Amino acid sequence: EVQLVESGGGSVQARGSLRLSCTASGLTFDDSDMAWYRQGPGDDCELVSSISAAGTTYYAITVKGRFTISQDNAKNTVYLQMNSLEPEDTAVYYCAAGPTPIQALRAICPRPEYNYWGQGTQVTVSS
Repeated sequence: EVQLVESGGGSVQARGSLRLSCTASGLTFDDSDMAWYRQGPGDDCELVSSISAAGTTYYAITVKGRFTISQDNAKNTVYLQMNSLEPEDTAVYYCAAGPTPIQALRAICPRPEYNYWGQGTQVTVSS
């Protein structure tokens, strides 16, 4: 059984930082791509960042240069370091493992592009 558990969310002021953690069980990073999604109020579920089993990374244009994804194989944990946070970053952030070849069939999280999802952690950025 695969389980993903996020932590590290909270409330910060604009230009502040947070680090999200996602601890995985029932899978290995050697076999999986990991991703962070987010969904803000009234917004679609958005892919924020991903890291492949080979270590290649992807970032949404809106977070490039501000967010960094990384993983610790020994701890089976993936991180999202978020710097220079903006109010527009306010959202529920989800950890996901996959991917799948399925294109999006829904605009809310969880999206079918990834097999497994955590429960989400709230990030609130105030101006």
